[in-house]
Amino acid sequence: MSDRKLFAAAVFTLAMIATPLPAQAADTDAYDRLLSHYVVASADGINRVRYTAWKASADDVRALNDYIASLERDRPSRMTRDEQLAHWINLYNAITLQVILENYPVRSIRDIRSQTLDPRGLIGPWRTQRVTVEGRRLTLDQIENSILRPEFNEPRIHYAINCASIGCPNLAARAWRAETMEADLTRAARAYVNHPRGVSIDPQGRVRVSTIYRWFAGDFGGNTVGVLTHLRRYASPELQARLDGATAISHYGYDWTLNDTN
Repeated sequence: MSDRKLFAAAVFTLAMIATPLPAQAADTDAYDRLLSHYVVASADGINRVRYTAWKASADDVRALNDYIASLERDRPSRMTRDEQLAHWINLYNAITLQVILENYPVRSIRDIRSQTLDPRGLIGPWRTQRVTVEGRRLTLDQIENSILRPEFNEPRIHYAINCASIGCPNLAARAWRAETMEADLTRAARAYVNHPRGVSIDPQGRVRVSTIYRWFAGDFGGNTVGVLTHLRRYASPELQARLDGATAISHYGYDWTLNDTN
């Protein structure tokens, strides 16, 4: 090789080293297309997924896998706070969809076992290592409980991540984005709190709430008073009025049935 060519190659190599790779590589538009096609808003206010149709499309299964791979190439450590939130929420939800599609048909996500037993006795796929981000192998459990919850200290995260169950807050029909993060989190919180699977009050005034508020009580104030305060913040005026004076939660409930539809 001539000296001129060697010099040109060296300059190119230095330029590549000096030019940082983009923090975000994921094709969010491709993920939007998948969600808009397969996530269905039902009349009862619960978003469901057309898993049968999705699994039947090898191209769209591959597209989801490609999207997850692109998220693995992202560098969240270089992102803004809201960009990081969007990255981790989208990754969590996309992996959950991938897990279901790999094992479908199933009646519940809890029918899928983790490769590693959960010391808390939780049944489901959350302890299986699924992805590598910035050199770190991660499970769904780690994304939620070692990254999203402790690093962001944002209780509305629970309204954004989806565990493929009827009792869970809705899987959005579009990807999460940094530009609309604040408004979307608030919208998701209001949607769940004001749906019966989030909060319901019987004629005797007894308050029933999702078990999410017991599992993650520490994120909602740490006690019943904190949970009720959080619920009032996002409740409609009608629900706020019914929650006025409430000092106790009488029952917790959660439906683990798969959020499936034809």
